[in-house]
Amino acid sequence: MSETVLSNNEQPTAAEAPHTPVEQPAKRAGNGLAMLALLFGAAGLGVGGWGAWQVHQLQGNEQGQGEHIEALNQRAEALQQRQQQLGSQLAGLPAASELEDRRRLVAQLQGDQQRLSQRLETVLGESRKEWRLAEAEHLLRLATLRLSALQDITSATALVEGADEILREQSDPGVFAAREQLARSLATLQSTQQPDRTGLFLKLAAQREQVQQLSALAPEFDSDANAVGALTEDGDFSSRLSNWWAEISKYFQVDFNADQNVRPLLAGQSLSQVRLALSLTLEQAQWAALNGQDKVYTRALDDARSVLLANFNADNPQSKAMLDSLNALAEQPVSVQVPDLAESLAAVQAYIQRRHLPAEGEGAKP
Repeated sequence: MSETVLSNNEQPTAAEAPHTPVEQPAKRAGNGLAMLALLFGAAGLGVGGWGAWQVHQLQGNEQGQGEHIEALNQRAEALQQRQQQLGSQLAGLPAASELEDRRRLVAQLQGDQQRLSQRLETVLGESRKEWRLAEAEHLLRLATLRLSALQDITSATALVEGADEILREQSDPGVFAAREQLARSLATLQSTQQPDRTGLFLKLAAQREQVQQLSALAPEFDSDANAVGALTEDGDFSSRLSNWWAEISKYFQVDFNADQNVRPLLAGQSLSQVRLALSLTLEQAQWAALNGQDKVYTRALDDARSVLLANFNADNPQSKAMLDSLNALAEQPVSVQVPDLAESLAAVQAYIQRRHLPAEGEGAKP
């Protein structure tokens, strides 16, 4: 019975065995549905978030577009105002026909101005040539004046060269004769030696400074005290006699064979007057040297040498040196035979007159 009971008890177990495989697929299906529901929920959440983000982006774009539209409206208003201003300015402009008339007048004015400018250049060119020729004539006149008044060869040469340069600028074959005459004058001037008047003036000035140092030289005699002392006996008396004779010889001496003219010594006011007279004669010689006065120069130096010889002894080294210097200065020339520029001046004037003749002839035809 026990086996029967066990068999009966075991029957449900055996009966339940077929039902167990049926319950497991049902559980698996429920789990799949839950997972699918979760997936759909997550997808819905993602779609909702994406939609919210899109809405936020659209709102931002709308705000930016609103600001851009507002800026465009402001620019449109500014353009409209500018258009109104341009319209008012255009309304104030003249008509097209009037502008055409003005353009035609401007073109005509430019043409007249160009023709006037060309004519002015022509007139100024001719006037400049005339001015330059007048300048050449003036330079020749100045050269003639320098030669006649100051005998200045160097300055006259420079002035004639300037006149020749002006004639060379003319580029005119008719100026050949005038330039030929100027070339002759230049050759004569360049062959003439210019006296060194400045050097003579300075040398005479140095002699004038030496005049204030001139002094009268007292005559000295050779003492024979030693010879007299030698003739006496040795001792105190002889030495005293020698000293006494040497002292006395300084003040006077008797010369029975004197053949020279002994001049009195100058002192005080007389010496000052002689110095002044000699200085004035040298100053006169300076003036004559600067001005090319040969006669005055020679006479002044002769007077200076006369004063020097008449008042100072020939044995004085200072007066002797000054006399030698004055003799050397008297041989120096201060004047020169200047050439005559009259022919050159006449040739230039003739050329200027020939240039004026065609213009005067054309003016007489009408």
